[in-house]
Amino acid sequence: MRVSRLALTDFRNYEAADVAFEPGANLLVGRNGQGKTNMVESLVWIATGSSHRVPTDVALIRAGEQRAIVRCTVTNDERSFQLDVELNARGANRAQANGQSVRIRDLPRYLQAVLFSPEDLQLVRADPAGRRRFLDELSVMRAPRLAGVHSDLDRVLKQRNSLLKSARAARLRPDDLSTLEVWDGRLVELGLEVLRTRQALVADLAPHVDAAYRLVAGDEHEARIALVTNVPDSAEAFHALLAERRRDELDRGVSLVGPHRDDLELQLNDLLARHYASHGESWSFALALRLASAELLRDGSGGDPVMILDDVFAELDAGRRQRLAEAAGGFEQVLITAAVEDDVPEALRHHRIRIDRGTVVEDA
Repeated sequence: MRVSRLALTDFRNYEAADVAFEPGANLLVGRNGQGKTNMVESLVWIATGSSHRVPTDVALIRAGEQRAIVRCTVTNDERSFQLDVELNARGANRAQANGQSVRIRDLPRYLQAVLFSPEDLQLVRADPAGRRRFLDELSVMRAPRLAGVHSDLDRVLKQRNSLLKSARAARLRPDDLSTLEVWDGRLVELGLEVLRTRQALVADLAPHVDAAYRLVAGDEHEARIALVTNVPDSAEAFHALLAERRRDELDRGVSLVGPHRDDLELQLNDLLARHYASHGESWSFALALRLASAELLRDGSGGDPVMILDDVFAELDAGRRQRLAEAAGGFEQVLITAAVEDDVPEALRHHRIRIDRGTVVEDA
């Protein structure tokens, strides 16, 4: 899979840009703040339906404008797709594939991309929310229909939490909440589907993570991942646990049981990475998670995902730079951003694209 062309209109700092990418390595180079990350962010948005940098799409629209347009041509197994996305400051976003309207959540069917960025360090060190997002985005890449499942689960949790907060304010007793049983049923149904999807994903991903860590770090440390959950593995047990925790949920006004409280536990040599890993080890683990994701997608039917290395090499020592370059270089297409060209190993400087203040100034 590869992106052959990308056109932006009023996206971030780009009034207009049109750039061609080649198979293999493409290096976007320029000083910090010129728009390199903005350009690859547009592709990440298409692949995942959201930005990896900001929680709302309004920030993606150039100042003073009401909408942004992202157009890209994706080639996969000799089939080409023209993808068009319109991001609106007011109203719903819209998308098309080859001129036909499609749902935003269906875009991962056409473009799969794995992003490496400095923010990935937080996958190891920060709270569980980022690790849940990592799992769910990868799940949707493998099975795009799951985007609807996650959306439905979010809606159920919002409704359920709203009811719990109202009940707490009214000082209702657990027996007075018959309406909550409807939402319990949906939480159990959707929660179990998400749980089983995550369990299967972690089982498939685990061997790739260990192999990728050894590759990136260049040593024999053992990297393990495991899903930590409070969700029982049957509907009957799930309903029973909800009933058991009803009083606690009323007291706190929030849902206490469900996949929204899962965590992906990362262990290095049987120790929790977020507590004991050094800076270099944390970086290696974060890179291993992304490389493992790419290998897992490659093992599926979608072919190689597009690899995006966003300002990563500046954070790595020489050994990790070279090993990452060797691992990434085997993919059909790699997009790299860097402020300093010499930070990037020579093997990944095949096609250089220079960016200056939201303008493609050189394509060679």
